[in-house]
Amino acid sequence: MADRQVTGRHSDDAEPTAADAARLDALTSWHADWSGLRVAVLGLGITGFAAADTLVELGANVLVVAGDAPATTVRLLDVIGAGLVQAAPGVVPDELTRHRPEVLIASPGYHPDHALLLWAAQAGVPVWGDIELAWRLRDKVGPAAEWILITGTNGKTTTVQLTATMLAAAGLRVAPCGNIGVPVLDAVRDPQGWDVLVVELSSYQLHHLPRTGPGALVPFSSVCLNIADDHLDWHGSAEAYRDAKATVYANTKVACVYNKADAATMRMVEEADVQEGSRAIGFGLGVPGPSDFGIVEGILCDRAFHEDRFETAIEITTAPELRARGLSAPHLLADILAASALARSFGVEPGVIHDALEGFRLDAHRIEIVAESAGIRWIDDSKATNPHAADASLTAFETVVWLVGGLLKGVDVDQLVERHVGHLRGAVIIGVDRSVLRDAFARHAPELPVFEIDADDTGLVMPGAVRLAAGLAETGDVVLLAPAAASMDQFTDYAQRGRLFAEAVRDHLGGEEDEDSAPAPGA
Repeated sequence: MADRQVTGRHSDDAEPTAADAARLDALTSWHADWSGLRVAVLGLGITGFAAADTLVELGANVLVVAGDAPATTVRLLDVIGAGLVQAAPGVVPDELTRHRPEVLIASPGYHPDHALLLWAAQAGVPVWGDIELAWRLRDKVGPAAEWILITGTNGKTTTVQLTATMLAAAGLRVAPCGNIGVPVLDAVRDPQGWDVLVVELSSYQLHHLPRTGPGALVPFSSVCLNIADDHLDWHGSAEAYRDAKATVYANTKVACVYNKADAATMRMVEEADVQEGSRAIGFGLGVPGPSDFGIVEGILCDRAFHEDRFETAIEITTAPELRARGLSAPHLLADILAASALARSFGVEPGVIHDALEGFRLDAHRIEIVAESAGIRWIDDSKATNPHAADASLTAFETVVWLVGGLLKGVDVDQLVERHVGHLRGAVIIGVDRSVLRDAFARHAPELPVFEIDADDTGLVMPGAVRLAAGLAETGDVVLLAPAAASMDQFTDYAQRGRLFAEAVRDHLGGEEDEDSAPAPGA
């Protein structure tokens, strides 16, 4: 394979023309003429394959550019008729320049300064993400479904699942999709069709979305649940990260839902260019004002979507009911209020939301009890992959032995440690960025027992951490895996990290567990 460094336009390239741009602008329907369009797709993960498969179905001329690719996926590309070139990082393959793509579809993981994206910018090749492509193709099956968009630093997946559950309980055909794991392109091609898509969007996906023009989304309702520094290594700055998240509100038709406890999300709504008549709807754990969702004496209330909202509120559910189902941690109450606001914006009745919550269960690795023995609860919140999520998890419990660490992605953990050392029994640090955490504990709690696991073998990390945590924990404590960091330094993903933690706990306790895995009742 002949690869080369990024040096600008290839000698065989033709400059993009006004006709090229006009053709792309016209591609806003499944039923438009996509035939023969030269497209390069970057990446061959779930998203990249969905994009390639979709575009081949439309008759486009597709070349996939990827690094390592699973053999089964490579074979599938050949079956569907897409080309593939495997290129090393930092180089642009000659096959790509000879392909002369008219548009490039970037998978979400491609960093903005990736060599292939820099080449596209130099060559004048427009870059779309998979979300823009899906929006342009949303009318394949019958009338196009409405889109409800959900983003935030934390709570996205739970809120997507809650919202979809509420909408489905109202009899709507609903598909949770996007960053939750099901590509939006797969959802828009589903032959049964949908009334509404509930789309989880990461900051990576939002980065590539235009706010105006033929590829701009026009969501029914939208929410940014919260904002805290995350993925700074990818976006380059906190400001760029916030700007990407704010795109979720652009062109919203009915309700821009924001977090009253997070002023940044309110500013996003204030600054957003939305459709005429779109409303700002707040949610928070305090007493709601008109146009808000909140809590009054343990009752979750809607003061936004009823005629007498200036005088009264409508009951959604109660905190005791949610506590019985393991859904009463403050951050989960916030997620429920946000989801309720989105569902109510779509016309779902309060009683339907109440009944839907009765059957809702959190996913694995989200404040999940692994075991309880000798009055000590072992809880897996491996999904807490950044300080903001770990803060919410730690806040839910009184006395904690904290398993923390991993790949910090350039994020500061000092304030997180400072905030919670007062209710820690001790800490066990794992992962490659241990020194940052070690220094934070030394600054803010020099007397706190803190241990480290320096094992390189993935299979040894959790057994060692669990043994140390067991030696620190006392009756009434929670041993909490809330790493505040990504997992890829030592594990395949946060799910493997959580599974290995659970296995290590059960191996350590033997037959001493008091109950099976379940959502934490006090969470």
